[in-house]
Amino acid sequence: MDELKFRRQAYEDPHNQDADFLAQINAKPENQALINELKNLDAKLTNALKVKVADDLADKLILRQQLQQHHKHRRQTGFLVAMAASVAFVVGISFSLMRLGPIDLAEHALAHVYHEGVALQVDQNVNFNQVNAQLASMKDFGNAKFTQQPGKVYYTSYCDFQGVKSLHLVLQGEQSKVTLFIVPLEKRMVLDKTFADGKYQGMGFETPDAFILLIGEDQADLSYIKDEIKNTFI
Repeated sequence: MDELKFRRQAYEDPHNQDADFLAQINAKPENQALINELKNLDAKLTNALKVKVADDLADKLILRQQLQQHHKHRRQTGFLVAMAASVAFVVGISFSLMRLGPIDLAEHALAHVYHEGVALQVDQNVNFNQVNAQLASMKDFGNAKFTQQPGKVYYTSYCDFQGVKSLHLVLQGEQSKVTLFIVPLEKRMVLDKTFADGKYQGMGFETPDAFILLIGEDQADLSYIKDEIKNTFI
């Protein structure tokens, strides 16, 4: 039980016998002191109601002051609870808007290459029929498929482009390996025809059912794979 929930329950019912509530009381001396104070206050409230007004007016005035303080504390606690809920709501909305915002495909593709460096080290010897089966399992690709083997394919796996399920391949270029991403068409995607960073070159183009992104260290390899894709991918 967190501190905020504990204090809320304490003000609502300091005699609460819930196990978590009792454990929180014993966890800190200040929690025990708070509970004792609230129990004493409840006892005073009970006693005050038994006292005749005319015989104990001073006590009732003190009681009124204590009640005002008690209600003030409860309002402050309620404010904190509301504020915490508001913060959680704003964070949730911000996260949703972030996922629904424009997607820079070049930026995400480069990030995937660096993050999944192992993809450039393995050799799964992938057949194009296996790639077609993966494409067929993803409804957003329509009828997209390879009509024949697009050269040597070392690696294939699903990947995520900010909530959009895509396909990650590694193929053999003329001289070196090229990473290929096949991403479903979406209006929020932003595709650059060419891009680069300090290490990799990138190329992007569009087919009827997908965005294609190629990343490698040599521009000639990208052009070679682009021709392979255009000849084998429909």
